[in-house]
Amino acid sequence: MLLGLALATPAYSTEGGLVLRAEGRQAVVAPLVSTDVSIRVAGPVARARVVQTFRNPESDWYEGIYVFPLPESGAVDRLRLRVGERIIEGEIKERGAARAAYGEARASGRRAALLDQERPNIFTTQVANIGPGEAVVVELEYQQVLRYDGGRFSLRFPMVVGPRYVPPGPILVADAARITPPVLRPGTENGRTNPLSIRVSLDAGVPLAAVESPYHPVRVDEPSPERREISLAEGAVPANRDFELAWAPRIHEAPQAAWFTEEKDGRHYGVLMVLPPAATPGTRLAREVVFVLDTSGSMAGASIRQAREALLLALERLQPEDRFEVIEFNSTAQALFGESREASRGNVRRAVRWVASLEARGGTEMAAALRMAFTNTETSTRVRQVIFLTDGAVGNEEALFRLLRERLGDSRLFTVGIGSAPNSHFMTQAARLGRGTFTYIGRIEEVGARMGELFAKLESPVLKGLELRWPPGVQVEAWPAKLPDLYAGEPVVVAAALGGLEGEALLTGERDGRRWEARIALERNATAQGMGGLWAREKVSALMASLRDGAPEAEVRARVIEVATAHRLVTKYTSFVAVDKTPARPIDESLKTAAVPTLLPEGWVYDKVFGELPQGSTGSRFALALGLAALLLAGGLFRNRI
Repeated sequence: MLLGLALATPAYSTEGGLVLRAEGRQAVVAPLVSTDVSIRVAGPVARARVVQTFRNPESDWYEGIYVFPLPESGAVDRLRLRVGERIIEGEIKERGAARAAYGEARASGRRAALLDQERPNIFTTQVANIGPGEAVVVELEYQQVLRYDGGRFSLRFPMVVGPRYVPPGPILVADAARITPPVLRPGTENGRTNPLSIRVSLDAGVPLAAVESPYHPVRVDEPSPERREISLAEGAVPANRDFELAWAPRIHEAPQAAWFTEEKDGRHYGVLMVLPPAATPGTRLAREVVFVLDTSGSMAGASIRQAREALLLALERLQPEDRFEVIEFNSTAQALFGESREASRGNVRRAVRWVASLEARGGTEMAAALRMAFTNTETSTRVRQVIFLTDGAVGNEEALFRLLRERLGDSRLFTVGIGSAPNSHFMTQAARLGRGTFTYIGRIEEVGARMGELFAKLESPVLKGLELRWPPGVQVEAWPAKLPDLYAGEPVVVAAALGGLEGEALLTGERDGRRWEARIALERNATAQGMGGLWAREKVSALMASLRDGAPEAEVRARVIEVATAHRLVTKYTSFVAVDKTPARPIDESLKTAAVPTLLPEGWVYDKVFGELPQGSTGSRFALALGLAALLLAGGLFRNRI
């Protein structure tokens, strides 16, 4: 049970709009939103266009507010507003200036669109002055480097922002109300809420062995051995679970290095991907493994079954020379043993029985579990690994990242994203800070394969000490500035800005005591658009991460705005705004504002997420975000305004 606040209960009106009813307040009809996504893939890079159509089924003028996810690694670099035949290009501005321009247009009756970033994977679109019976279209574009792991590429498009838990305490999440939109109760959708369609044009550059969509039925056309055209078999689907597409090159066809570049304003921008050779079996080191399982209310249903199955497989994999502990958390955290124990048959059997009995309930007090997991008093040569199974449904990510940096020590953190719509920003960033890796498990049938891949990483030698040396005399700014350790099947990925493309780069590292190196001729490149934006996105990420090290926010903010403005990127400090010059709404006509409700992620149990409040103070403020959203909807931000 995550929440006990009285939220607005949405239902459909007879006119076809979504009615949000707040207790004792006038009903507000929300605009309808449909989304069409088209993605072009060239090698390891994807370019996506997301088209959101806001439809007003009512006789009043409306402003629509829509909170939605995008890939956490995407560089959002374009916004267009389409009204009939007119197209208005968006401008990138400092966030306050963009909001001011939008507010002025909204008040004067002009159509306008505003795109804000709330988290690297959560965005908000606001569209003002949608006329009665009218449709207004917002188009945004982003670019990203795709994930390559274990011999296959994967593209993931998130569809829904699940409710987020914000714990009580002195450290507030200032934007809590902006990261969690109203949620429809199951059964009130009527099949018409937030339909989404996806098309992918895939050009792998090498012959393909297989293309798989694990969570959605797809139609696949094969124009050539290297290319595929993919679309959803159902045309449009409810936006309630992430879409994933994975493909593998034919054996021996996988490229060992890819180097894409773009020349822009006298500089060369490039993305380098190098795949080290497969790890050779080394001496298995004794490990101390701490398993952390999220048993909060958002994990109820399919998610807790997937998580239990995954954890049971991991327990069975332990060897007698290992030590282990199991921690579960919801509104509180508790450990099975209190300290790591040897992986004897008796201890493992006890852990299996305990894990099999766990049920999902309560809040998501993740910090308590992290403190417990990273309290390491043992001094030995054991490899200490923390395996964290969760959907990541929290809103206080930054506080948790700071906690990780403070307490990590010599441990390594491996995150396992559970369920249909895990918080990918938390999962990937936590693993990066924890010098580990992350895994997604979206359905029970995947548990064996995904956990097998994770075990291979945990038990294989790490490629460490990675260093990339650029040719002498070439001015280079590359991100990440320090290359992370790599696990089996993972590539080195670097974004760089260079003064020239002469000479070769040297990449070196060490695995299990043996040196490895690769040389990349910079002039042997494939040209591609958007490389500058990808480089800028990585630089912005590094600048934002420096805040956790105590960098002055005013200085970081200024540098982020400078980079983002030059490369037209949406960030925490910059937004896109598009304003029509011609007033549309008569000044004497009122404007109603409504947040567009979203679906609950597939597999979530509504009553477990929106149950009664737990007794006592712990966990009593689930998703302050949702509480504030309800209050705002009832009588604040979302009230009727002129």
